[in-house]
Amino acid sequence: MEVAALGFLFVIYLVLRYYLIDHETATDKDTRRFQTGIQQIKARQINEAFDYFNDAVKQHPNSAVAYAFRGKCQLLLDNHYSAIYDLTQALNRDNTIADCYLDRGMAFYKTEQYTEAFREFDKAVWHIRDERPDAYRWRARARIELRQISQAENDLRRAVMLGDEDAFQLLRQPPFTRPQTVSKRR
Repeated sequence: MEVAALGFLFVIYLVLRYYLIDHETATDKDTRRFQTGIQQIKARQINEAFDYFNDAVKQHPNSAVAYAFRGKCQLLLDNHYSAIYDLTQALNRDNTIADCYLDRGMAFYKTEQYTEAFREFDKAVWHIRDERPDAYRWRARARIELRQISQAENDLRRAVMLGDEDAFQLLRQPPFTRPQTVSKRR
């Protein structure tokens, strides 16, 4: 009888604990906290967003989201090395932010560091898991630079299957186009 009562109380304790504990991660909280700056990026107000996230990094130096979005601003402002630094800082704080891998890969790609870019795009593909085609397209672009043409073609076809029109346009260009043989008539 006492064991059953203790078991019942323990189950009640577990249920209450589950419903009373905050299940949001620090990244979720920071994303909600920094909505003003995120909206500025979406509205293409990059300089204002950079200032916002620069202040956010100073006020919240352990925030992966603040570093990630400041890095995105740096990337959009063509400050590629600063973007790499900020995105690396973000990933050091939270290595599950998929957009950081994609953005850092783009920064490496723009600085012609194609091997590093490929590695970042490969991680982005793994983290994004077929939700967005741009990771496949960017990985294909890095593979083209690394002369991995058949794998790049597979990535582009996967991106097309996910609805990426830019990947379709890349597939219509060399090195993916096959020369047409013209039969000569006598």
